[in-house]
Amino acid sequence: MKRALTVFVSVLVVVLLSASGVKAQSSTVQDGKTIKVVASFYPMYIMALNVVKDVPGVTVANLTPPMTGCLHDYSVTTNDMKNLADANIFIANGAGMESFLDRIVAQYPQIQIFQLSEGIPLIKGDGEEGDNPHVWVSVSNAITEVKNLGVNMAKADPNHAELYRRNTEEYAAKLEALRVKMQADLAQYKGKKIITFHEAFPYFAQEFGLDIAAVVEREPGSEPSAKELADTVDIVRKAGIKALFSEPQYPALAAQTIAKETGATVYMLDPSVSGPDDPDAYLKIMEKNLEVLKDAFSK
Repeated sequence: MKRALTVFVSVLVVVLLSASGVKAQSSTVQDGKTIKVVASFYPMYIMALNVVKDVPGVTVANLTPPMTGCLHDYSVTTNDMKNLADANIFIANGAGMESFLDRIVAQYPQIQIFQLSEGIPLIKGDGEEGDNPHVWVSVSNAITEVKNLGVNMAKADPNHAELYRRNTEEYAAKLEALRVKMQADLAQYKGKKIITFHEAFPYFAQEFGLDIAAVVEREPGSEPSAKELADTVDIVRKAGIKALFSEPQYPALAAQTIAKETGATVYMLDPSVSGPDDPDAYLKIMEKNLEVLKDAFSK
């Protein structure tokens, strides 16, 4: 009778935590058990590849297809949920990026969920928009997210805590070297006004002292109105902006229209939401972004 009561109370606690939006987590993974880690989307997947590198018994999967891009309005599929059925850990960016988190908690309360943006000051969206979730596009924030992941993995799998610590320090050091290089190379361009076509770059601009004069397509793939295009053309002309920054994941039709009207040039900045299955992908993407900015601003 006592054992039955204990089981009942444990189940009740999990249900109550799920209903209240609080994630239920076990403190550690059982000894000798294979740990399946699932990342919500590409940038979280790349971080996970680095932090769990060479840790025995740990596998990493990406929940969403690598070309999904940002998870705006993404709905998890039946296959996604099946992929989570035997997962131990789910890695999310948080800050509102994964709108489907509540569904995962409700269906699989046993999964530990790590929201890597915890502790990062968020930039408020315009008007009725919530907080901007694109924190990883800032290299400094990416470092924080990697460190958050390392700490959480060490707690979940204490038998390999030293490996997680070593991997985290190694990857964070690479990111820090990149951050320092980008800060040095972009210092002369502080205050430069840029036009972007997605809300992915406020943290990036904040970090490197750039001024986003306008965001044309706040939601990827959305079509700006004729008035929005006209207003942006006016901003570009009055501010003397020579560079427009689109993204490789989305059509650049609006950017090309504005460029035709103003004589500005369209460049590609990549928010690192898609790419190859390469642990160094984020580093390479940001290095390419640096070269793109230097080329754009030097003209």
